[in-house]
Amino acid sequence: MTATLALRPPFTLESARQKVRAAEDAWNSQDAHRVAQSYSPDSEWRNRNLFFHGRDQIVEFLTRKWQVELEYRLAKSLWTFSDNRIAVRFQYEYRTAEHQWHRAYGNELWEFDEQGLMRRREASINDLLIDDSQRRFHWPSGSPRPEEGFGIPEVF
Repeated sequence: MTATLALRPPFTLESARQKVRAAEDAWNSQDAHRVAQSYSPDSEWRNRNLFFHGRDQIVEFLTRKWQVELEYRLAKSLWTFSDNRIAVRFQYEYRTAEHQWHRAYGNELWEFDEQGLMRRREASINDLLIDDSQRRFHWPSGSPRPEEGFGIPEVF
């Protein structure tokens, strides 16, 4: 948490990229408590059609999410940034207990407080059923994305 909180507004291109990667690494850990520490205690979320307020609800949501979305792997990329806001696009893959693979595509809008905690997150996400042969992300689940070869493909 300390490293990501050192990345505070106003953002530069480099600090915005680092903030995105730190968020991606935290989510790929699938540790709901670790992820929640990057959000302000009163953080507001919209995730698809769900709305949350505060870290406890974030932890509850992520815990449920990763019980259903198995072998979760996420890649994010910086879309744009301003003083205290960052926009990202992302893809993630997961499988269900029935061994059906999915790829989710989305965009997130983030707003940060002066301490570098995210106080607002709005995520729009679409899912696509995929076959195992269509998977793009093959690094070990629960691990950070390798530096090379696993970015978000330019063609969706």
